[in-house]
Order: sequence, then structure tokens, then C-alpha cells
Amino acid sequence: MIISASTDYRAAAQRKLPPFLFHYADGGAYAEHTLRHNVSDLASIALRQRVLKNMSELSLKTQLFDETLSMPVALAPVGLTGMYARRGEVQAARAAAAHGIPFTLSTVSVCPIEEVAPAIDRPMWFQLYVLKDRGFMRNALERAKAAGVKTLVFTVDMPVPGARYRDAHSGMSGKNGPLRRVLQAMTHPEWAWDVGVMGRPHDLGNISKYRGNPTGLADYIGWLGNNFDPSISWKDLEWIREFWDGPMIIKGILDADDARDAVKFGADGIVVSNHGGRQLDGVLSSARALPAIADAVKGDLKILADSGIRSGLDVVRMIALGADTVLIGRAFLYALAVHGQAGVKNLLELFEKEMRVAMVLTGAKSISEITRDSLVRELGALSRSHEAIPA
Repeated sequence: MIISASTDYRAAAQRKLPPFLFHYADGGAYAEHTLRHNVSDLASIALRQRVLKNMSELSLKTQLFDETLSMPVALAPVGLTGMYARRGEVQAARAAAAHGIPFTLSTVSVCPIEEVAPAIDRPMWFQLYVLKDRGFMRNALERAKAAGVKTLVFTVDMPVPGARYRDAHSGMSGKNGPLRRVLQAMTHPEWAWDVGVMGRPHDLGNISKYRGNPTGLADYIGWLGNNFDPSISWKDLEWIREFWDGPMIIKGILDADDARDAVKFGADGIVVSNHGGRQLDGVLSSARALPAIADAVKGDLKILADSGIRSGLDVVRMIALGADTVLIGRAFLYALAVHGQAGVKNLLELFEKEMRVAMVLTGAKSISEITRDSLVRELGALSRSHEAIPA
């Protein structure tokens, strides 16, 4: 087992949450090979320890678009976050804002844009899918603009939903799903009272605002399944690029050629991501895909990365592999489920502490000094033990 703060929060979240919610967050697609490799591939990357470098002055601050971040981390968009804690999106957004990093609101959040944006003192980010209902997309973009959102995260790796078999086993979907969810809630009374009763309404806030009537959990899978668009292509994003005058990030890039296409399209950033192993099982982990993408487009746009990040050490590894900033999803969701805003605050503090230790012991005084020279490559027992990974 890989031990980290998020591992502890995961175990506590499993005890507290009804199984259908825990496994919805925890699971991946098919046999979950990519889900596991996201974590293990990243954790296996060795950092190059350096000493006696006078690390008395150290800064984790970084610039991303027109924002100053206290550290190169943002909270990723996670659907149904409001089911994991009472008005969960608001609590997570407040924790992120207090720590000086961005929060990204999902299209399929429980709390709508109009509830989350006024609750924090910095602009949040907003995530959007390409959907068949272009009217909803335009409505969401207009509402996001009106709420002061500057940065759009456009997810492109869900033209169809992945095969997530855990959901059918857990009661999130499948036969008798609603009844199973009610029974599970009854056996988890702390969650049932705090979120099930006091956290209402439990509809998809952004979609309900558009439709004019509640779109609840029972409608969630069906609505998404009917609205994902397998015909999506780069030309379908052109009207959004014209409409959106702030930074636009394309999320779901795993191939260097797609990264080059994002540059041609005019994206301001990309997220190297396999959707946390929740879409196509068997693809590269983000850690393995990132170096080639960075070699192809570093400097042409901002490179973000997610999937598998469970600690501040993982943040340093991703930065060294070529990311400018990382997104964390499951890690903050587990903490939110256990202790709400205080849990996310604690997790971010632990991430920052772990980053500081890693930077001191790799000789990187600033984020820009975390490079591939901060990593080592194992060469085998009979040869030199390590050498720096070439830039």
C-alpha cells in the first residue's frame, strides 16, 4: 500500500460514506488497470536528492495565466461533490480560496455556479463538457461569465461515458439502484443527517437552472448518457473559443499530436489526463504520457496534469516531468467527505509541507527550478546506481 495523507482520508471516507458514493469516487473503468498505474507509476519516479544548497529562501508561488497561486495546485472538477459533504462544492471552494489556489466547479455539480462563486473571494474556474444540447452549453458559459469566472476548463475525453462496473455493483446505477442507495444511507447515519437531510437540494444545480426543474441523482446517468456527443471534433470548439475571452484549458490530452492540435486551436492550456482512469482502461498513466507532451508543446501553452496525484511529492514529480501546475481530484474529495472544508484545508497544508521538504532535499528554491534534473533514472545494480534524466 502507498501511504500518504490521502490514503488515510480515503480509508476514513470509505467508513463514512454510503458505498455507492465511495465507489463512484474511488472506481475507474473496466478492470481499473490505468487507475492503479496512475498512482504506482508516479510513486515509482525517484527524486534526486541534493544537499548543502542553502535552502533558507524557498517559494512555492507560481504564475498561471493572470493568477498568482500559493503553490502549483488547483482543485479538479469532480461531479457530485455536493453529495460528499453538505453543499460540498462551496466548502471545497472556500478551502481552496483560503489557501490561494483555484477551485474548479464541475458541469455536474450539486451546487450551481450562482451559489459557489459568491462564496469565495477569488474567481473560480468552471469545467464544461461538449454536449449535444448546445443551448445548455451556451447558457452555462453565459452564467459563468456573469459570475466572474475567468478560466474555462473544457473536458474533451468523454464523447462517451466509460464502462464503470463498480457503479453497477455499488448501487450507483443498475437494477434497484434507488432502493439500494436509500438502504445504504440508512446504515450511514452521520452522512444521512449531514448531507442526506441537511445538504438538500440534491439535484444537479447547473442543469436544473437551465431546465427550470430539478434534475436529481436518478436522472444523472441518463441525462449525461443522452447528451454526450461522440461526433465531437476541434471545429465544434471554435464557437466556444470565440465566445470565451478568458483562458481556455483543454482537459483530457494524452498524446503529443493532440497537444500540438490544441496549440493550433489556440488553447491557453491543456490538462494531461486520462480522467483518473475512469474512461479508457489500458491507456498510459498521466505520468508516463507527460514527458513526451512537454517535449512537444512546453512554452507554447500552459501544461497542467492530473490523475494519480496523492501527495506533495507527487506534485513535485509532475512538475519535474513537465507540468506547470497540477489538479487534484480524489485526494481532496476524500478529505472533504471526512471533515468538510477543514479536511480540504488540512490536506492542502500537508501537500504544501510535503512539497517544501521535497524541494529542500532536491535543491529547488522555486517552482521553476523543479526540472527533469530533479529526477533520477535507475540503471541497474551492476552499473552506476543513478544518473540524471536527460532534459
